Amino acid sequence: MKVIAINGSPRKTWNTATLLEHALNGAASAGADTEQVHLYDLDFKGCTSCFACKLKGGKSYGRCSLQDDLTPVLEAIGEADAVILGSPIYFGIVTGEMRSCMERILFPYLTYTRPPQSLFPRKIPTAFFYTMNVAEVSISDIGYDVQFRSNESIMERMFGSCESLFSYETLQFEDYSKMVFSYADPAERVERRKTVFPKDCEAAYNLGKRLVSGN
Repeated sequence: MKVIAINGSPRKTWNTATLLEHALNGAASAGADTEQVHLYDLDFKGCTSCFACKLKGGKSYGRCSLQDDLTPVLEAIGEADAVILGSPIYFGIVTGEMRSCMERILFPYLTYTRPPQSLFPRKIPTAFFYTMNVAEVSISDIGYDVQFRSNESIMERMFGSCESLFSYETLQFEDYSKMVFSYADPAERVERRKTVFPKDCEAAYNLGKRLVSGN
């Protein structure tokens, strides 16, 4: 069994990547082969609306025809048994790289039919990890929940299921004294990193294990 995690953060060792690593460790503990892909290492673009993936009888029907660094990642996802996407939230949505990646992953599988269908050949479990600066109590007020539900819905439609994991009020800087920052108490963020983030990591580990074992 193969589990792939896609890191949509520019950081390779910070909040999002760390949660994904724990999830993959959980999957590995259940016997899976795992891989984490760092999008910011790749040279790629989002969907170009060429519609080759929708062309009747076309050689790229149901798959993205663009050839770049994301191509082998898309091929690996097509053969994966579980997929985890992870991204920090920038201005209320996932990073630009993650959004471009999502376009390339999801659009080729979506059919322009009524009702819309998925061309992905089987059902696999998926998950979406989010890290963010805001507090959990603010999510509905600022509309983040709408974005999260939308992503979960399209992942479910294309792949069969999707589970979301949220890490709130994450530590952004190693040294807050060097930054202009009065949004929250830096000491509280440091404390959350010590006391709350490990629980998020544990939840990620358990989720990764669950994707493989089913329980």
